[in-house]
Amino acid sequence: MESSNTKTTTLFFISMLLISSSLTPILGCGHCNKHKKKPIIISPPPPIEVPTTSCPIDTIKLGACVDLLGGLVHIGLGNPVVNECCPIIEGLVEIEAAVCLCTTLKLKLLNLNLYVPLALQLLLTCGKTPPPGYTCSL
Repeated sequence: MESSNTKTTTLFFISMLLISSSLTPILGCGHCNKHKKKPIIISPPPPIEVPTTSCPIDTIKLGACVDLLGGLVHIGLGNPVVNECCPIIEGLVEIEAAVCLCTTLKLKLLNLNLYVPLALQLLLTCGKTPPPGYTCSL
């Protein structure tokens, strides 16, 4: 009987050992979540504003300016240009003013090789610096 008792005791201890070894990882994970760092949330960068490539004003208003440029091909820029054109492009940024003048020149079907330098000079006269490398595309 002692042999049966020893077997029972041994079997009991082995069973307890197996049960305790399988419960330890389950019970031990109660503290795992407490030590984890919070994830770092990176917000996306703000969108980059691309300058507008269309004219925000009515190009008909610039038609009078272009007509004035036509009269100044041989005599150069003067006060009529400043009085008529500068107030129209005053609220525009440089790229917008350049695009508006270019669009108006195209709509009037004028010789761009002749009028674009005058239009760029007009921008300078009105205190607008044309963007570096800006060209009036056909």
